[in-house]
This record gives sequence, C-alpha cells and structure tokens, in this order.
Amino acid sequence: MIELNTFDPTTLVLLSLFNPAVIAVGYLMGRTADQWQKIIVAAFAASLAGFVLFWLGTLMGVFVVNSSGGASGVVMLQFVFGLVWAALGYTTRTR
Repeated sequence: MIELNTFDPTTLVLLSLFNPAVIAVGYLMGRTADQWQKIIVAAFAASLAGFVLFWLGTLMGVFVVNSSGGASGVVMLQFVFGLVWAALGYTTRTR
C-alpha cells in the first residue's frame, strides 16, 4: 500500500511519472495532433485520465491519501509529464 502524505515529493513524482493512463493518453493524443498547440490539450486530458486512475486506486485501497494537497500535486505533475509524452508522440507521428 502506498501512503500519500501532505508533501512527499518523491512519491508524487513517482506516481505521476509511472501512471500508465498519463503515458497512454498523452502519447496517443500527441500522435494524433495535427498542430503543436494541441499537445497542451493532450497533456490536460492525460492529466485528467491519470487522476481518474489514481482516484480509482484510492477507492480500491491501493493508495492511502491523508490530505488533499498531495492529490493536487499529482494532477499538476501529471500535466507536466503528460506534456512530455504528448510532445514525444507529436514528434514521432507519421506525416
């Protein structure tokens, strides 16, 4: 079981970096983007998909959240990593 405290930067980064929903949604939406501006939208969608997966994990008891500060940190970091995955997908797309 992973416990998420108020400010634990290592856990926040690891949860955001290895979230499969962020990786899949960011990369796939980045590959389908036809303009570079759409990678920001892809990053936002990846962050929301990652948070839904994180929320389902808390409902199932995989994560223990002691405060709301950690969850908001996960959303912001997932946006950053989603932006990276969307940019990677955008640069590797077939034209």
